[in-house]
Amino acid sequence: MRIVLAACALALLAATHHLAIARFANTASSLLPGSRFSGRLSSGAMPDRLAAIGSGIIENGAYVVPPGAPPGSATVIAANASSLAVLTLQIVAPPRAPVLAVASYQNGITFHDPRTFASLGTLATAGHPSDVTAAGGEIAATDTDGSVMTAVRLAPWSVREISGVLLGDELAADPPLHAIFVTERELNATGGLARVVGGSVATVVTGATAEGIAIDLRLQRVYVADVNDDDVAIVDARRMRVVGRIAHIPRAFSLALSPDGHRLYAVSNQSENTFLAARGRVTEIALDLGRPRVVARSSALEFPVGIAVGMLGRIFVTDEQADVVNVLDARTLRAVHAPVPTCRTPWAPTLDARTRRLYIPCAGSNEVDVIDARTLQRVRGAPFQTGGYPLAVSVVRQ
Repeated sequence: MRIVLAACALALLAATHHLAIARFANTASSLLPGSRFSGRLSSGAMPDRLAAIGSGIIENGAYVVPPGAPPGSATVIAANASSLAVLTLQIVAPPRAPVLAVASYQNGITFHDPRTFASLGTLATAGHPSDVTAAGGEIAATDTDGSVMTAVRLAPWSVREISGVLLGDELAADPPLHAIFVTERELNATGGLARVVGGSVATVVTGATAEGIAIDLRLQRVYVADVNDDDVAIVDARRMRVVGRIAHIPRAFSLALSPDGHRLYAVSNQSENTFLAARGRVTEIALDLGRPRVVARSSALEFPVGIAVGMLGRIFVTDEQADVVNVLDARTLRAVHAPVPTCRTPWAPTLDARTRRLYIPCAGSNEVDVIDARTLQRVRGAPFQTGGYPLAVSVVRQ
């Protein structure tokens, strides 16, 4: 009742002072303990003042839900010289494994029940996640517009921020090194790779606009796609040194490694129908023949973006313009099935080998599609709604 009365009073205040009633920008209504958001308004403006009633506090200009906050409700009020916004939130209990963790660029990490796909709440992060992965009992998410990586532990629930990871794009876990590797799009004004162990960060420059990543745990090599250098850098994971390059891969954006480590697949994220005016395709690189060399290229794809290696000798390639998943032969890169329709602007696919489900985050429709990788049929209940502009999915069982 106190929250409702406060909201009504603030609305009356806005009317009497000729303030426009505004909205918050893409804020989830069910937040998890440890959440943090700035209160940015839908107009893009930052509020001059921020206040909270109920659970949560204002800290350094952001609304923060303490990590140990119990379930309950809260109201957040934001105001500037011309507008006022009021948002009622529910603070929900932390989820338990197994869960699906979705990197939502606009909201943070949104958690879902892997059986029903029901939303379990959102952890609003300090930045804008473009990828999420789980390893060693922690879930890690990037901040593609800032310098903070978020790490979450489910049991017991804890949230920590690791600074010094600049414009992180994609993640890969390295359990033997107890490390998370992150591509950094503009390290030292070019691009590179960060290795995060605990709270310690080591970096190496790889090339212009590092984005895609794949890791060979057996050889301890990390492959980094340098989009604007048209190559793939090969990094020694232990020494953090570039030990080789695979050249002439136009706009190498996403990478995937075959289970045996003998083949690397690189997606050229370009299209003849855009300002790039070049064909998108997938390139297959043999890594077991001495020096890496190209052994196959797919036919032209409309605007390929993400890739996952599947069973039955298939690879799956999402297309952000055609809204389909291309199904290619892993050896020849020829199509083995008609493109599978999916939701709008599909991004980085994730294949769960245990359930043989292919998870496809669709940035354009705020959904996650789920396809049976054997039958290529949509799973019942999919696609399901998730946070704003989802870019990646991780299946968490620990």
